[in-house]
Amino acid sequence: MAGGMKRLAKDTAIYGLSSIVGRFLNWMMVPLYTRVLTGGTKDFGTVTNLYGWTALLLVLLCYGMETGLFRFINKKEEREPMRVYGTALYSLGFTSMLFFILCMGLLQPVGEWLDCAAHPEYIGMLAAITAIDAFSCIPFAYLRYGRKAARFAAIKLTNIGLNVSANLFFLVVCPLVHASHPEWVEWFYKADYGVGYILVSNVFASVLTLFMLLPEILPGFRSGMDFRVLRQMLAYSFPILILGIAGILNQTADKILFPFLFEDRAFATAQLGIYGACFKIAVVMVMFVQAFRYAYEPFVFAKNRGGDNRKAYAGAMKYFIIFAWVIFLGVVFYLDDVLKYFVDAKFYPGLKVVPVVMLGELCFGIYFNLSVWYKLTDRTVWGACFSIAGCLSTIAIIVLFVPRYGYMACAWASFASNLLMMALSYLVGRKKYPVAYDLRSALLYSLLAAGLLAAGMIPHVEPVGLRLLYRTVLWLLFAGFIIRRDLPLAEIPYVGRLFRNT
Repeated sequence: MAGGMKRLAKDTAIYGLSSIVGRFLNWMMVPLYTRVLTGGTKDFGTVTNLYGWTALLLVLLCYGMETGLFRFINKKEEREPMRVYGTALYSLGFTSMLFFILCMGLLQPVGEWLDCAAHPEYIGMLAAITAIDAFSCIPFAYLRYGRKAARFAAIKLTNIGLNVSANLFFLVVCPLVHASHPEWVEWFYKADYGVGYILVSNVFASVLTLFMLLPEILPGFRSGMDFRVLRQMLAYSFPILILGIAGILNQTADKILFPFLFEDRAFATAQLGIYGACFKIAVVMVMFVQAFRYAYEPFVFAKNRGGDNRKAYAGAMKYFIIFAWVIFLGVVFYLDDVLKYFVDAKFYPGLKVVPVVMLGELCFGIYFNLSVWYKLTDRTVWGACFSIAGCLSTIAIIVLFVPRYGYMACAWASFASNLLMMALSYLVGRKKYPVAYDLRSALLYSLLAAGLLAAGMIPHVEPVGLRLLYRTVLWLLFAGFIIRRDLPLAEIPYVGRLFRNT
C-alpha cells in the first residue's frame, strides 16, 4: 500500500471512529425513542420529518462552501490559505444568522404547515440547530484540511455525548424523578413534551460545540474577508449547491414528502415513524460512507497537487466496495434475529426496508468515489446534472408509488436514484477523466456477496442459534476470501507490524 493510501486508511479510521461511535450513540437513541415517546410511531414520525427538513436546510445554508474551501485553499496560486478560510467563515456566518432571524419571524405559519401548530417553538429550535451546524461545517472542514483528525473526532464525539446525555436526562431521569418526587422537576419538566426535549438536547449540544470550535473560528475571523476569493468560491460552489440539494433530496425527499401524500396526516406520520425507525438500522452503511468521505475529499485535493494519481483513486474505490459488502452482509444476516430489537415491536413491519436502503447507500458511496473526476477538473456542473436526474427520479417514484405501496416505495426510490447517478457518473467520467477502476474485482465481490446472501437467507434454518452460527460462518468465509485475495494482513497499517515482526 502506498504512503498516500496508508494515510487515507489512517484518517478514515480516525474519522470513522468519531462517525461510528457518534452515529452508534445516536443509533442507541432509537430504541429509547421508540419506547418512551408517548405518541408512539406518530411522535417518531414527527421527529423523522423535522430532521428531514433539517438535512435539506443544512445543504442550502452550506451552499457547497465546504468543498469550495478544499478546492481554493489547496490551489498553488493561493498564498494566503487563511484568507480563503476567513472568507468562507464570514460568508456562512452572515447567511446562517439571516436564516435564523427569518425563521424566528415565521414561527407560527411554518409550524402550521409542518403540522406543529401546537408547538411553534419546535421551528425556532430547529432553526437554531440548523444555523449553528451550517456555520460550524467550515471550522470542521478547516480541521480536516489541517489533518487534525484527532481534534475533529474529539469535538464530534463531545457533541454527540452532550446530545445523548441531555436526551437521557429529559427522557429517562426526569420521568423517574417526576414519578416519585414531582416537586423536584415540575418547575421545568413536562411529561408530554418528548419531541420537544429531543430538540432542546440538540440545541444544547450545538451551542456548546460552537464554543469548542472558537480556537479555529477566531483566527479565521481575524484573517478577514476577500470578496475576490468569495466570488470565485461562490462560482465554483454554486453547481455543488445544486448537486447538494438534489443529493440530499435523494436522501430526505421521502421523509419530507411522505406526510403530504395521504389525506390522513396522522396515519401518514405514524407510517413515516415506522419507516424512519427502521431506516436508522441501515445507518451502519451510512456512517461508513460518511467516514470515508471525510478522509477522501482532502486526500483527493491534496493528491491533485502532486500530479496524476488515478491509480490511487482506483485503489480507494476497490477497498470501499470491499468493505461496503462486508458491512451489508453483516447487517442483513443479523437483522431478523438480533438487530430488530433496536426498535420496539410496533416498528417491526418496517424491517424489510433495511436491505434496500443499504444497497442504495452502497451505490451512493460508489457515486461519491466516481465524483472525483468532475471535482478535480472543475466541471462540477456535471455533478449537478447527475444529482438533478437522481432527485427527479426519487421524487417521481415517491409521488407515484407511495400512496399505493407506502414506505417500501421510498426505499426503492432511494436505491433507484443512487443507482442512476452512479451509472451516469461512470459513463460520462470514462470520457472526461478516465480512471482504470478494477471492475473485475467489483463484479466478483458483488456476485460473491449476492450468492452468500441467498445462501444465508433462503434456507429456513432452525433454531435461532444454529441460524446465527450458519450465517456467521458465511460472513467469515467472505471476509477470509477478501483477506486472502486483496487485503494481506501484513499490508494493513499498524496491524501489519504485528505480522511483519512474527
